[in-house]
Amino acid sequence: QVQLVESGGGLVQPGESLRLSCAASGSIAVVDAMGWYRQAPGKERELVAGITSGGFTNYADSVKGRFTISRDNAKNTMLLQMNSLKPEDTAVYYCNADIKESVWWPKYRHYWGQGTQVTVSS
Repeated sequence: QVQLVESGGGLVQPGESLRLSCAASGSIAVVDAMGWYRQAPGKERELVAGITSGGFTNYADSVKGRFTISRDNAKNTMLLQMNSLKPEDTAVYYCNADIKESVWWPKYRHYWGQGTQVTVSS
């Protein structure tokens, strides 16, 4: 069984920084793409940033230049460094990963963390 656990959320003022962490554990054979999503009240969940196993990244336009995604393939961990935070960044942030629990699985399974709250307010 695979678990994704996020940490690092909290309450900050506009312009400040936060770093989110995601750790995947359990029966893991292969991890493919990983990503951070967020969901604000009354809005749909949206992709914030993604990163492939090879390190290629993509970002939502709203966070480009402010957020940086990274991962450690050996430890199955992922980070999201968030700088110059804005009130509109307030949301629950979710970690996501495509994982095979066995190299013989034909497809990756999509896993989600439980979410961590990020609140940006003065």
